Amino acid sequence: MEGSHKKCTFAVDLPNTTQKDMKKIRAAVVGYGNIGRYAIEALEAAPDFEIAGVVRRNGAADKPAELASYEVVKDIRELRDVDVAILATPTRSCEEYARQILPLGINTVDSFDIHTSIRDYRRSLMELNKQTGTVSVIAAGWDPGSDSIVRTLMQSLAPKGLSYTNFGPGMSMGHSVCVRSKAGVKNALSMTIPLGEGIHRRMVYVELEEGAKLDEVTAAIKADPYFASDETHVFQVESVDDVRDMGHGVNLVRKGVSGKTQNQRLEFNMSINNPALTGQVLVNVARASMRQQPGCYTMIEIPVIDMLPGDREDLIAHLV
Repeated sequence: MEGSHKKCTFAVDLPNTTQKDMKKIRAAVVGYGNIGRYAIEALEAAPDFEIAGVVRRNGAADKPAELASYEVVKDIRELRDVDVAILATPTRSCEEYARQILPLGINTVDSFDIHTSIRDYRRSLMELNKQTGTVSVIAAGWDPGSDSIVRTLMQSLAPKGLSYTNFGPGMSMGHSVCVRSKAGVKNALSMTIPLGEGIHRRMVYVELEEGAKLDEVTAAIKADPYFASDETHVFQVESVDDVRDMGHGVNLVRKGVSGKTQNQRLEFNMSINNPALTGQVLVNVARASMRQQPGCYTMIEIPVIDMLPGDREDLIAHLV
């Protein structure tokens, strides 16, 4: 039941003495594409983190100017005292990187986004986490991820009923990366268009390499699990950059029953910069990973309060 008085919520800054005296979490960012860049920004803004370094395939070769003050290496073993690795890598390489890093005693977090494979991925890492005394948080983007928390809350409020997740319109990073991996594709953008009731259309724009055939590329895209269950249209363009927009959004709706009362309708909306929100979520769960027992977790298994910086008692006082 809604309270009888209004309560303002606001960000809680750590007291200066606490910020000064506490041991900061040392995070390494593995990969430096769109998500890696925004993860760096989120780490720079976080009061309880410091950046241990960045892992790139080319190491310090062609080091970007914005990384001038950070160690940039080819192998995470070259960095010192890393507490947690943020895997800003393509989804299909997340497990490979996690399996390399966890035996070093370093926690891992990632934004693995193939919904149908999350349970198997969690089971696969769980044993390794227990053996190495580490924590992994997987599928920690905004969907799957923060939206998963909202869906869980909505289902708890109306246990019987139906939920619909309507994405977009906007760029899907995971789908775009998937298309770029196809033979003959030089660059790609996958846009998600909501049709309602959780049904989507995929609009894919591709720059092709010389000699590549659009019909062959189209067939490869439509056969991939990322696209197989959705209506998908593929278009050739001269420049993907001319049509790129990193904006995205989601509309979550649940209509159901609370107790025995019908017609309860819950709705959640947001419009976002896709990689920026993913980078922030990864930093949030990197923090939370330091507060869990060894194991592999999804975001719905972690107390939300563990994702926030600050004193728990203060957070309770301001947010409850």
